Amino acid sequence: MNRKYRKTIIAGNWKMNMKPSDVKPFADELKNIVSRAKWCETVICAPFVDLPAAVKAFKDCRVSVGAENLNENPKGAYTGEIAADMLVDLGVKYVIIGHSERRQYYGETDISVNKKVHAALEAGLQPIVCVGESLEQRELGITIELITLQVKTALANVSADKVRKVVIAYEPIWAIGTGKTATAEQAGEVCCAIRAVIRNLYGARIARAITIQYGGSMNEKNAAELLAQPDIDGGLIGGASLVPEKFAAIINAANQE
Repeated sequence: MNRKYRKTIIAGNWKMNMKPSDVKPFADELKNIVSRAKWCETVICAPFVDLPAAVKAFKDCRVSVGAENLNENPKGAYTGEIAADMLVDLGVKYVIIGHSERRQYYGETDISVNKKVHAALEAGLQPIVCVGESLEQRELGITIELITLQVKTALANVSADKVRKVVIAYEPIWAIGTGKTATAEQAGEVCCAIRAVIRNLYGARIARAITIQYGGSMNEKNAAELLAQPDIDGGLIGGASLVPEKFAAIINAANQE
């Protein structure tokens, strides 16, 4: 982490877990811990049906609410989809875009990710853009090339003034939900490479200001080591974000001096 230039963000991704009735009890348990978080921003990215309850439950504390997806179109005949301005109207601040599960199960591509990034920024949302490689791609030695392509495509035609609102989350696909985690050095190397891509696109000042998270099975046990890497500015947390005490431990790791 480098708090001199950029903010640390710990974001929970609930995925398809937690009913609306679960939100308030979770929030009540988490609030006391988060109130002591000086150095990082905390975000809960929840399923669409949970968002109204989450906005209400966290309105009086330092937790922002995010969505897990959005449609690239502003409105129209897209049954079952959610537009960016609908999220803004609810009070949502962040949105996850391009998670590997969306890419794997629902056919999202680098191009559709770029369109969603533009839709989010146009509406005033802060996108958390996910990039990452499979185990086969890592073993082929093309991780950096693949991540470079994903980042460049996601940010295509995004202006310098808007890119400052983008968060990049490096999530190696082989580490998501498997219990496997990239070593701190492996994660730090890729996050450093992501910052280099941004530096080449937008210059050093903007690259220093961009928050880059690690998201491959970060948990309460490995968070401190991962966050000690200079180019890892937070985490996109899956399973551990469903348990208040585990999520709180990660937040505390991000708040150490």
